[in-house]
Amino acid sequence: MRQVATLGASDLHLKSGAPPYLRLNGELTPIPGMYPISGDDMDTIVRELTRTSPNRLHEFEQTGEADLSYELATCARFRISIFRQRSEISASLRVIPDEVPALDTLNLPAVIETLANVPRGLVLVTGATGSGKSTTLAAMIDHINEHSSKHVVTVEDPIELVHRDKKSLINQREIGTDTGSFSGALRRALRQDPDVILIGEMRDEETVRAALSAAETGHLVFSTLHTIDVMETIYRVLDFFPAALERQARAMLAGTLKGIISQRLVKTEDGRSRVPAVEVMVGTSRIADAILNPDETGTIQTALAEGSYYGMQSFDQSLLQLVLDGAVTVDEAMFHSSSKQNLALLLEANNVPMNRA
Repeated sequence: MRQVATLGASDLHLKSGAPPYLRLNGELTPIPGMYPISGDDMDTIVRELTRTSPNRLHEFEQTGEADLSYELATCARFRISIFRQRSEISASLRVIPDEVPALDTLNLPAVIETLANVPRGLVLVTGATGSGKSTTLAAMIDHINEHSSKHVVTVEDPIELVHRDKKSLINQREIGTDTGSFSGALRRALRQDPDVILIGEMRDEETVRAALSAAETGHLVFSTLHTIDVMETIYRVLDFFPAALERQARAMLAGTLKGIISQRLVKTEDGRSRVPAVEVMVGTSRIADAILNPDETGTIQTALAEGSYYGMQSFDQSLLQLVLDGAVTVDEAMFHSSSKQNLALLLEANNVPMNRA
C-alpha cells in the first residue's frame, strides 16, 4: 500500500492466486517481483484492513462484500471494496489524497466554482468509476469551507476525503458506522439545520426523492451518479420514479436542478498523467423547460453546445479544447468522444488535422 501511494498509482487490486496489480495513469499492470497472493494471505489481509471496523468484517462474512475506508499512518487513506469471487477473496483499494485538493488545481471549467456557490438547489457530479467524481465534489465542499460560513452535512459510503472545519462546520457521516442508509440519514439531516448536504450516491427512488425535496426546501444538495453524460443523468433520475409519477418527477427536477458535471479522465499527450474532459450543464430556463416537456428533453444536448455564455459545454467541445491546448492527442480525444463524427467536424472547423499525433 505504501509503494502504491509513493508511485502515484490510483488503485491497488488484490486477488487470491494472482500477484498484486496497480493502476498507474489509467493502465492496469502487475507489480514487478511480487508473487501470487495465497487464499490464507488474503484472509489475513482482510482481517487486518477491517481490524478497526468489525462491523464491516461482519458485513463481509454475511454478504460476501463490504466497503470501508482505511488510513495508513503518514502515508495515505484508502477506499476499499472487499468481495468474494469464485469463493475466493479479492479487494480493490483506491488511494485517497491526505489533503482535499483546491478546486482551482483540478483543471476544471471555471463555471464549477459558480455551481459551488449557488445558494440552493441540486448539483450532480457524474461519471464512470475512477473518473474523479469524489475528488471534484470534495474540492467543491472545500471551496465552500474556505469562503462561506455554512453547516455542511455529508453522508458517504465510506468517508473518503476528510474535511477539517475552516469557515464552515462540517459533519461527515458514514453508512454502516454512523447511520444505516442514505435515505434515512438524509431525512434526519433536514432536522440538523444544514445549509449544504452531500449525498455520496443516489441509489434508489427514496434517496432521490429526499434529495429533490431537500433542494426544494432551500438547501444546496450535492450528489453523484454513475452515468456517462448529462443526458443519461437526466433520464436516470427520472427513471427512479414510476411512470405514474413522471410528471411530478420532471417538475421537481426542473425546479431544483442547478447543474450537472460529467467527467472523463483522458491520458495526456506525454502519457504521464490524465486530465479531465468535462461536460457541464447549467440549469437555465431553457434547460428547465426541456426537462418539463418530454418532447423537448432530447434538445438538451443542443442547449449544452450552444450554452457557452452560461459556461455550458459538451464532452466533444471539452475534448476539442484539450487538443487545441496540446494536452491530449487527437487519437485520445477521439477515443473518449461522445460522437466521433461531431468531434471530427469540430477539429476540422479549427484546422486540426485528423492525423495529428
